[in-house]
Amino acid sequence: MAVINVTNRAGKTQTIPGKVGNTLMENLRDAGMEVEAICGGCCSCATCHVFIDDAWVAKMPARGADELELVEQTGSFKAANSRLSCQIKFTEAMDGIAVTVAPAE
Repeated sequence: MAVINVTNRAGKTQTIPGKVGNTLMENLRDAGMEVEAICGGCCSCATCHVFIDDAWVAKMPARGADELELVEQTGSFKAANSRLSCQIKFTEAMDGIAVTVAPAE
């Protein structure tokens, strides 16, 4: 089974199982990892904002314009690392990915 290494807002890292085919957001939310996802994954809020670890940034699909606009408006935006986890479909190739849950807005 593919796994996701998640650092929560308190700085604690844990490994959770990742269900291939779900979004990264669904995996994080279902594991209770502080991802609110109040829009349900429709790319209309930023409550699933995460930072992708530097080693994984280049392996991610490109951000869409709507996603970029939303993460740029957050107070914790990081140009290279900020993503909406609802916009990333989790695949076997992402086994071992490391993400950090962004601060609540």
